[in-house]
Amino acid sequence: MEKTITIDGKEVRFKSTASLPLRYKAQFGRDLFADMAVLEGVENDLSKLDTELFYNIVWTLAKGADDIPPLIDWLDSFDCFPIFEVFAELQDMVAASFKTTKN
Repeated sequence: MEKTITIDGKEVRFKSTASLPLRYKAQFGRDLFADMAVLEGVENDLSKLDTELFYNIVWTLAKGADDIPPLIDWLDSFDCFPIFEVFAELQDMVAASFKTTKN
């Protein structure tokens, strides 16, 4: 699944493939599914919110589409990066990683 969205006036490509969880783990040493469960669990308690998880997931999706610099350098290329708006646009791509084709 691929998607292009405009962030700070720049067209940015994102791609989710079967390798997304492994790419995420290789880059950040964390399990994507466990981190997504954490994000779902903070709906009622924002004190547990770790925004770094959002940035990590978004960067991994962008890295799947293009050869981009490390996370901090990539973020520095934007003057403004509305992470919650961006993540909302990409949430369906991440959710697709959780779906099963088995009946």
